[in-house]
Amino acid sequence: MHGQNKQLLYDFTDIPQSLMVNPAADVDFKWYGGILGLSGISLQAGSSGVSAYDLLADDGLNINDKVRDRLLNGMTISDELSGNSQVEILNSGWRRKHPDYFYSLGVYNESDAIGYWFKDYAILAFDGNADSFRRFNLGHLKTRGSIVNVYHFGVKKRVNDKLLIGGRAKIYSGILDFNSTRNKGFLQNTEGQNNVISTTLDADLEMRTSGLNVLRDADSEDIGSVFTKRALFGGDLGLGLDLGFTKYFNDQTVLTASMLDLGFIYHSSDTKNWTLKGKATSEGVEIILPGALADPDADFYQQLIDDIEALAPFEENFKNYITFRPTKLNASLRHNFGKQIQVGEDCDCGPYASQSKRAPRFANAVGAQIYAINRPRGPQTALTAFYLRRFGNVAALKATYTVDKFSATNIGLGLNLQAGPINLYFMADNLLSYRNLYNSRYASFQLGLNIISWGKK
Repeated sequence: MHGQNKQLLYDFTDIPQSLMVNPAADVDFKWYGGILGLSGISLQAGSSGVSAYDLLADDGLNINDKVRDRLLNGMTISDELSGNSQVEILNSGWRRKHPDYFYSLGVYNESDAIGYWFKDYAILAFDGNADSFRRFNLGHLKTRGSIVNVYHFGVKKRVNDKLLIGGRAKIYSGILDFNSTRNKGFLQNTEGQNNVISTTLDADLEMRTSGLNVLRDADSEDIGSVFTKRALFGGDLGLGLDLGFTKYFNDQTVLTASMLDLGFIYHSSDTKNWTLKGKATSEGVEIILPGALADPDADFYQQLIDDIEALAPFEENFKNYITFRPTKLNASLRHNFGKQIQVGEDCDCGPYASQSKRAPRFANAVGAQIYAINRPRGPQTALTAFYLRRFGNVAALKATYTVDKFSATNIGLGLNLQAGPINLYFMADNLLSYRNLYNSRYASFQLGLNIISWGKK
């Protein structure tokens, strides 16, 4: 998933879910409640290397030539295939008697996976190494993925009329996890002494999993109950934290920032790991006459396998392990201008209420946002320019232009509609690619339905 960037939602404070990407977002609701299972749905998927069109287009080129030119030779180990989805199960927020505090509570399910292009493994699979003396890097294998339920409680405080701070505590209930990110080693041919080629394997490989086996082995009738049990604290447990702030230099210039998912999960249930560690050098099956005739029943191939496995053993274990969540950073600078807009109710929390410290809302805003996420091959970043337009209290539109590793022409559009207490929003990214989805390397959408109240005096 495109790094989980939600640039359309970030700082779109007309929408309650903006609190999920900045716990200090300056929302002016008295309370809100998400429609069960529909308040927040998002899906993101991306490939930074090739698209389906690159391989499957009817352009007269041979598929084997496409694979060699566009996959084997065209992609690097920094290219990725990734995806992310989130579904809110419960999300609500409320302001109590003290108007400077806002609380939020909820649960959501998140699935996330990323795999980097394992270039040397692909070359080995496609061409083999019989005629090659190059060193194949086993560290090219890097992948991770998880399914987790997240239970969260957040508090936002208005320190004064210029500064808001917020935090959110999270409990992770891990359902499934797999990761193989710390691999190293090589496979290389050299000239042999007894045979033509001598092959050396120097490996330090590991794949760790949790929850995979119990879900795989469950009957079709039981898999739902197993999934639910692990989602309700019956699997792996972890803790996390979100932090954020909103700073007004004046009514029109606003700086925001947030850090999300600073946390970890301890995997202790249904763990199963595989390792390949050691160094072995072989010249293949060596039959040296006449000594080899002494045992006519000897299995030379099995002896070769046994010798290699003794030097570089493939093992299984059930050790517990810890994974850290992919921490995300957001920051934006926004300039408001145009007509000031009064909130929909005469309330004690909006900018026009008595004794309110909240800054006024404006019809227009422009700004820039930077985003970064921690990934197995280092931080992944994106830069966004945006324009926000409000049409009274009925609708708001946000347009974005984003540059990242997936696209330099990513245009997105978000629409928020308010019909009395009913709040409905739609968002989609990379709109230019919709002319040919097969040629798209990235796509995402978000939607949700909420009930909002501004309260009355």
